[in-house]
Amino acid sequence: MTSSLPIPARPGPAPRIGLPYLSPAVKEFLSREAGSAAVLVIATVAALVWANLPGGTYESFWHVESSVRVGTWALELDLQHFVNDAAMSVFFLVVGLEISREVTVGELRDRRTVIVPALGAIGGLAFPALIYFLIQPSGPAAAGWGIPISTDTAFLVGVLALFGPRCPDQLRLFLLTLAIVDDIGAISVMAVFYSDHVSMRALAMSAVLVVVLFGLRFAGVWQLAPYLLVGGVLWVSVYESGVHPTLAGALLGLIVPAAAVDPSQRQRLAYYGRAVIEAATPARVRLANTAARATLSSNERLQDALHPVSALVVLPLFGLANAGVPLNWETLEAASTSGVTIGVAVALVAGNAIGVSLFAGVALRTGLGALPGRVRYGHLIGGAVLCGIGFTISLFITDLAFEDEALRQDAKIGVLAGSLLAAVIGSVLLRYLGERLPLCTVDTEGGPPPLPTGPWIDPTVARIAEAREVRRE
Repeated sequence: MTSSLPIPARPGPAPRIGLPYLSPAVKEFLSREAGSAAVLVIATVAALVWANLPGGTYESFWHVESSVRVGTWALELDLQHFVNDAAMSVFFLVVGLEISREVTVGELRDRRTVIVPALGAIGGLAFPALIYFLIQPSGPAAAGWGIPISTDTAFLVGVLALFGPRCPDQLRLFLLTLAIVDDIGAISVMAVFYSDHVSMRALAMSAVLVVVLFGLRFAGVWQLAPYLLVGGVLWVSVYESGVHPTLAGALLGLIVPAAAVDPSQRQRLAYYGRAVIEAATPARVRLANTAARATLSSNERLQDALHPVSALVVLPLFGLANAGVPLNWETLEAASTSGVTIGVAVALVAGNAIGVSLFAGVALRTGLGALPGRVRYGHLIGGAVLCGIGFTISLFITDLAFEDEALRQDAKIGVLAGSLLAAVIGSVLLRYLGERLPLCTVDTEGGPPPLPTGPWIDPTVARIAEAREVRRE
């Protein structure tokens, strides 16, 4: 039921001095994935322009050494690695929260809904890696096989947003589910294959801290402070172990409780809210605030707080720190014949197109899973090509895979070129094939109705013959 009461002003007294605020339309745009993708594009273009200005200020700025010291312990990283190792932990924390929510109360609970995008994600992980290996099978460059395996969710959904009503919401759900499973695979690949010099002592400490987090969850702790405190210590422990510290963010996101909250918490909120209305005291206001927070799961509250930071601060900062590549004639000429550049670009576009389409198609044809009735095979093919937009994690793994700066530059050019090609080709295919190929799944329970048995009789003729019989009588 929609309330007829007028909407009051935002809580809190009005400021004496008016400050410029974003319009509601701008706020709504920035809160969507399309807005996040737009900000990320701006940061990427800014990085490319900055990296190609004379003077080399881009490289010198991001390689400024900085440190954080607590007693004898010190964390010493340059600015780029502070972004990649510390700030990006917030991004992976949000990814972990999204995965946990979808598995617990979201779309990933239904096996038939999940099986098609899950198999598509497996194809999108395996085929790009295989194609890269075929193009670059040996030498130091072979370590880049993990670069093209991941889809950038922000860019993917941003491109989908350009299609409006021609792109059904069910396709967006399919690709988001695929991206979540893809993120699980990419995080696993990073943890297993792109971590070296592992300290077993620090790793054991990390395992103990993960057990502590599970203990907090088992005990029913719903406040965020204990999870964030243990999560911060876990980040330090994982960093000291030699495993990439962003894994700590993903683990924390997966463990923070996401189960639906007992409806009785809303009744308690009504009680404590009335107490504040009767007499606003600090103790009553504090209890009312606590009761309001308790109506949402810890996962939802943490996501609400961190998603804007991740989408509008961390990801653009990451793009600004990593997407800057010199694009002079010599660099482009070297990249045009580089096995790394060609391997990454081809693997992103062809690997995802083949892998996602093939594995998802097999799931549909064999009846293992189904897609909502508005999704057509044309949508599936176009969406599979769009999955070749690999940016955030692709650039992230580039930094982990290669020590040689020349290989890193070649890989980044491959990521940018492959992602641009995937966006353009996928958009064209989605527009052209979206309404032309048949539905993936008939949108009726049990499939189309069976054909009648025996000889077919025109029902109008039968009614006319019956009417004549009635007249004769």
